[in-house]
Amino acid sequence: MTDVDFVTISSGDLTARINPLGAELWSLTDGAGREYMTDADPAFWTGHAPVLFPIVGALNDNRYRLDGREYELGKHGFARRALFDVAEAAADRVVLRLADSAETRAVYPFAFVLEMTFRLDGASLNMEARVTNPGDASLPFSFGFHPAFAWPLPASVGGGGAAKADHVVAFDQPEPQPVRRVDLASGLLLPEPEASPVEGHVLPLDAALFEADALVWDRLSSRALTFGAPGGTQLAIAFPDTPMLGIWQKPGAAYLCIEPWQGHADPLGFTGDLREKPGVIVLPPGEARRFRMDVTVLSAD
Repeated sequence: MTDVDFVTISSGDLTARINPLGAELWSLTDGAGREYMTDADPAFWTGHAPVLFPIVGALNDNRYRLDGREYELGKHGFARRALFDVAEAAADRVVLRLADSAETRAVYPFAFVLEMTFRLDGASLNMEARVTNPGDASLPFSFGFHPAFAWPLPASVGGGGAAKADHVVAFDQPEPQPVRRVDLASGLLLPEPEASPVEGHVLPLDAALFEADALVWDRLSSRALTFGAPGGTQLAIAFPDTPMLGIWQKPGAAYLCIEPWQGHADPLGFTGDLREKPGVIVLPPGEARRFRMDVTVLSAD
C-alpha cells in the first residue's frame, strides 16, 4: 500500500480522518473520542468506507462490454484503490480529486473527474461525490458509498452501550417491497427477489441476515434512515440522490455497512452493453452529477 498522509478535519463536535488513497473515510470520532466507524478487524474486513466508481458491485466474469469490445474491471471499480489529489483543504472541509489517466483509460476508456468533498458541521458529516464529464463522448457510470459504521455504536458518556441485538435500521418510509440477494459464487444479482425482512419501516438487525451476503434494495422508497438502538446513540443518515441501497456485514463483525448506491452488481447472466446495465447513468459531455450522503450523530447524551 502507498504511504500517504491522512487528512484530518474537525468541527469541534466531530473529527474525521480521510485517507487520500481511495478518498476513504477511516475514522469519525466525537469530542469524547468515541469512534463511529468500523474497527476494521482483519479477521472480518479491513475496509472502512470505499468509494465505488465507475461501477457498483461485481461484473459478469469481471468484464463489461462496450461498443462490441470487452474490458476487464474488478468489483466496485478502481476509485477505491486510486490515489486522489487534495484539491482543497480547510479546517472543517476537504476536497479530493481523481481524474482519468492512461491507467484508468486502459480499463475504462472515458474522460472523467471524480471529486469527493467531506465537510463537518457540528455533529454532521456531509459527503458529496461530483462526477464531471469533460470529454466529447457520453460517460456511462455508476456510483456508490460503502461506509462501515460501528455495530454496536459507542456508549454515551457515563452510560452503558446498547447491545448489538437492540440496534435497528429505521427507514423514513415503509419498505414492504422484496429485497434482492447476490449469488455467493459470482457476486452477481440473483433473479428471484426475496421477502423483505423489514417490519413496516424497521429492520431488526441480526448477523444471520447477512449469512447470504448483502441485503439489496433496487427499488427503495426511502431517502433517509436512522441506525442505532432506540433510546441510545443513533446515526441519522440521508442519501437524497441515490435510489438503491445495500446493507451488509461479515456475520459476527463489529460493523454494519449502510451503502447508498446508484447502480448495483450485474444481474446473473447479464451480457449487455455497459450502458444497458441497471442503474448506469449516461452523462452527456460537459455535464456533472452529484451524490450526497449526510451522517448526523444523535447522541444519547
